Amino acid sequence: MSLSSLALKYLGRERVADLASYSADRLGIVVNTPMRSLEATRNRAVLRGEYIRASSLELVAREINEKDVPGAVAELGVYRGDFAKLINAAFPNRTLYLFDTFTGFDEGDLKEDARNARIGDSYDDFTATSIALVLSKMENKARCVVMPGIFPQSAEGCTEDRFAFVSIDCDLYRPIYEGLQYFYPKLSSGGYIFVHDYNNACYQGAKQAVRQFASEQAIAYFPLTDSSGSAVFAKA
Repeated sequence: MSLSSLALKYLGRERVADLASYSADRLGIVVNTPMRSLEATRNRAVLRGEYIRASSLELVAREINEKDVPGAVAELGVYRGDFAKLINAAFPNRTLYLFDTFTGFDEGDLKEDARNARIGDSYDDFTATSIALVLSKMENKARCVVMPGIFPQSAEGCTEDRFAFVSIDCDLYRPIYEGLQYFYPKLSSGGYIFVHDYNNACYQGAKQAVRQFASEQAIAYFPLTDSSGSAVFAKA
């Protein structure tokens, strides 16, 4: 799958066209488009961030598959499955584990972040989802294993001991930190972990969890310039 086709799968044809116009504007190319308002410019910036995340997944998947890095793939924090469907498409021959409550934030995790001033006032509740909705978006449904419940308890039935790629997108400090503790030791050499919302001001627990884990393990990561920011761990 090419970068352009993956972007089309994630964003849709019209949104990719808007993104192309935005990129052209940034390069000083005159584009005939009515989208000139500040709001439109901000929307295009978000599209650019989403494209960066999708295209980065594409390149990482290419590295993993060409180098035969062993292991399954997973997402912790699936919500409606829009990024999970890309993982499923990028790794059609690997088992994809889908970890989520599918009912929104755990109340205890939410209260912990609120108590420690790690979450903004305008956060989403992420309840508008279901397992059926997520699976309806998967090209390779037979490769999907749904792991519902509160993490890490929901992982107790997972017998997988090696992962090649993991996306962690659960916004709050506790599940992100627990996710790194669980997945990084199981990450194969040559594997990657994406942690979304690293630079999201609304979910400051994400950055704290990433920095704390990286400091404790004496490992490095690098930030992506995608929408809300991601931190990327690459295992040597």
